[in-house]
Amino acid sequence: MFSGGIGSWATAKRVVERHGPDDVQLLFTDTLIEDEDLYRFLPEAAENVGAELVWIKEGRDPWQVFFDKRFLGNHRVDSCSSVLKREMSRKWIEANCDPADTVLYLGIDWTEEHRFLRAVPHWKPYTLEAPLIQPPLLDKNQQIQWARSEGLEPCRLYGMGFPHANCGGFCIKAGHAMFKLLLEKMPERYAYHEQREQEFREFIGKDVAMMVDRVGGGPRRPLTMKALRERVQQDRCETLDLFEWGGCACFTPDEYNEA
Repeated sequence: MFSGGIGSWATAKRVVERHGPDDVQLLFTDTLIEDEDLYRFLPEAAENVGAELVWIKEGRDPWQVFFDKRFLGNHRVDSCSSVLKREMSRKWIEANCDPADTVLYLGIDWTEEHRFLRAVPHWKPYTLEAPLIQPPLLDKNQQIQWARSEGLEPCRLYGMGFPHANCGGFCIKAGHAMFKLLLEKMPERYAYHEQREQEFREFIGKDVAMMVDRVGGGPRRPLTMKALRERVQQDRCETLDLFEWGGCACFTPDEYNEA
């Protein structure tokens, strides 16, 4: 599962070190909203690994999926990943790979072992492994340093402070901190997703949002991208949870999604 993130590259390197590149395929499922620098990184990373890059796409982006399903993805239900990542990759794998002699690899490291354990039953009857949860244990900075030592520059999003390189710094599972970072680093990209969220709210006729407002306690309330932007611009960041980064787990179904 080759997402273009540094973890998937490091995972592929370990797999090739163990088995050689000839029987390894790097499967990239394109959401169509990836950062332009990730599209630069993918073929360079594949060349560095020495394995075949397989590039597939469903044809819709996350927002098109939300409108078609009449449901806005959020931190609990990632309909975008379900359709554009898990279903797409599953179809390709079942059409091309025999579970009797195929191992699937996830770029999950030791800090996310719980996501790996949750993913194992979802991908049966295929064997699932995550080499980065095994020693030697590397954090993301060490993985980035490893890539640079081989002359490979990871996606620019890491240098901007993003914890992952998926979906151009946007993610429906992102927390307040990551949305604030997107607003500061890529205001035009933030504005696009803010507009699309507002269009969906008008389309569905409900007070829905990707984020949750926790200020003041009480019941959970939707927090729109517009509301977060206005709080940041009004210097009201104390009303945000700036320790909440959230994060995608595109190949791990949540408890609210598929079994």
